[in-house]
Amino acid sequence: MAENSLDKKAEVISGMFDSIASKYDRMNHGMSLGIDRLWRRRFVGRLSKRLPAAATVLDLACGTGDLTKALSQKGYAVTGLDISAEMMEIGKVKCRDLNPEPAFILGSAEEIPFPDSSFDAVTIAFGLRNFDHRAQCLQEIRRVLKPGGQLAVLEFAVPRNRIWRALYLFYFKHAMRLVGKLVGSGEAYGYLVDSVLAFPRYEALCKEIEAAGFARIHYELYTGGIAVGYSAE
Repeated sequence: MAENSLDKKAEVISGMFDSIASKYDRMNHGMSLGIDRLWRRRFVGRLSKRLPAAATVLDLACGTGDLTKALSQKGYAVTGLDISAEMMEIGKVKCRDLNPEPAFILGSAEEIPFPDSSFDAVTIAFGLRNFDHRAQCLQEIRRVLKPGGQLAVLEFAVPRNRIWRALYLFYFKHAMRLVGKLVGSGEAYGYLVDSVLAFPRYEALCKEIEAAGFARIHYELYTGGIAVGYSAE
């Protein structure tokens, strides 16, 4: 499926995630067999090596706040931003015992509601593929980053190894859609499958990030390429 055939209008995406917010975490952890927790831990560990101790971080497409919480536990001043109010309500509950608590703001990556050079880092975990106007969003991210600031993206991909890719795609295409139907969210989980398969990955995504004005772009594979961590300055 071509990426431009997916409907990524803000009202469509926010409505979809609002509708699955209550089951999103359970589904994610279940479908990944809990490996997504290890991915986030590794992702945060890599990023923390490039940040000052009291860094300010914007967690875009923060969803239910798993990454927001992990970053806050590192001592960073974190703001989560998402277009789904229902997802963020769950995130607020997760983070309410943290001191200080991260802020959660309803908003879009297309028009980030902060002035220039506001953050040491911007993170996006499993959300970049849902941005409707990705080039515009990357420009906005660059605008709110301080000089030398870090962009860190964790996103699904498709393994390059032929055998691993075949096994993964069989599981991903069929299991995701089946479970989505069983929990009454077949359309939403069908979108999630299609959005991953259509999303640019590896060097293709690095070129998009470079075109937005970033440098020192790198990526590393997680679990053989099921997910990929991208970093840029």
